[in-house]
Amino acid sequence: MPGGRLTQPERQQIALGLADGLAYAEIARRLERPTSTITREVMRNGGPTAYRADLAHRATERRAHRRRQAAPRGPGALPQEHGRDAEAVREYEETFATVLMASGMPKMMARVMACLYITDNGTLTASELAQRLQVSPASVSKAIAFLEEQGLVRRERDERRRERYIVDDDVWYQSMMASARSTAQLVDTARQGVGVLGPHTPAGDRLENIARFLDFVSESIVRAAEQARDILSSPPRTTSDATAGPAPDRG
Repeated sequence: MPGGRLTQPERQQIALGLADGLAYAEIARRLERPTSTITREVMRNGGPTAYRADLAHRATERRAHRRRQAAPRGPGALPQEHGRDAEAVREYEETFATVLMASGMPKMMARVMACLYITDNGTLTASELAQRLQVSPASVSKAIAFLEEQGLVRRERDERRRERYIVDDDVWYQSMMASARSTAQLVDTARQGVGVLGPHTPAGDRLENIARFLDFVSESIVRAAEQARDILSSPPRTTSDATAGPAPDRG
C-alpha cells in the first residue's frame, strides 16, 4: 500500500465513497490505503456525514504547517525513549485516538486516553498532558472526569503531592464488566416490555428476542473476559509460544 499523506484527489474519492454509503474498509481497498488511514482522515475532519474533501485538505495543510512551526529544535528537544521515531509515535497516537473516537468516545477524552496509553509507565500529570496535547488544563480536567466516571483512568498523588492520572493494565477488563452491567439493565428493561405489551404478541416477541440475544452475548463476554483477564498482566507470548498451541484452560 502506498505511503505518504493523502492527496486531494484521494480525499475527493473518500467523499464520493461516503456519499455512496461505502464502508471505510471498502474505500480503503479502492484507494489501496490502510483502513485506519481512512478512518482517521474522516473522523478528524467532521465525521462521515460532514466530511468535505476541500476542507479536509486545507485543514491537513494547516496542521502540517503548525507542526513544522512547533517542532522542537536544538538541544532542548526531548529525546524519544527506546530509540523511537518521534513522527511515527505522533502518527500512531493520532490513529489510536481516532479509533477510540470511532467507537464513540468524545475527541478530547480519546486524545487523553491515547496519550496515557503510549507512555511506558501509563501515568501523566495534568500539566504533562496539557503540554503534550497542547490544550488547556481545563480541557484535560474535563476529559479526566469523564474517563474516571467510565472507570478508564484513576488518580493518585505522587511523592511531590502532584495528582497523577493512571491507566491500569486491568482497565479493559473493568470496562468490559461495566459494559456487561449496562447490557444487563437493557435486558431487564426489554423483558419488562414483554410483560407490558404481552407475550406472544409481535412487539412482545421482538423485545423477548432482543433480551435473549443481549443476555447471551453479555454472558459470553463476561465469561471470556474472566478467562482471559490474566493476559492483561502477563508478558506477551513469543513466536515460539504461539506455535506451541493455546495455553491450557485454567477454569
